[in-house]
Amino acid sequence: MVLDNLNTHGPASFDEAFAPDEARRSTERFEFHDTPQHGSWLNRAEVELRGLSRQCLDRRIGEVGLLRNEIEAWQQKRNTASKTIDWQFTTAEARIKLKRLYPAIKM
Repeated sequence: MVLDNLNTHGPASFDEAFAPDEARRSTERFEFHDTPQHGSWLNRAEVELRGLSRQCLDRRIGEVGLLRNEIEAWQQKRNTASKTIDWQFTTAEARIKLKRLYPAIKM
C-alpha cells in the first residue's frame, strides 16, 4: 500500500476504523510504503494518469487490443517528448489557500 505523508495515513488508521482483531488482520495484509516527503512520485503518477485520461482515453474504446495500442502510442509519444512537471503551487500560495493548515507567522 502506497501512502502519502498525511498523518492520518498509516497502520494506526485501521485501529481507529475497525475492531482490534480486524485491524490487526488488515494491518498484516498490507506492506506499507510512504512516498517521499517533498516532490512525491505519487503526485507525478497522478499527473501522468490525468494526462493519459484527457489525451488518450477521452472517448469510448470498444476493444482491449485497440486500447492497448492507443495507450502504447500515447506512452511512446509522451516518453519521446520528455515532458517535465512544472510545480507552480508555491509555499506562499499554499499559506493563503490552506491557511487553516498553516500556523500564523509572527514577525
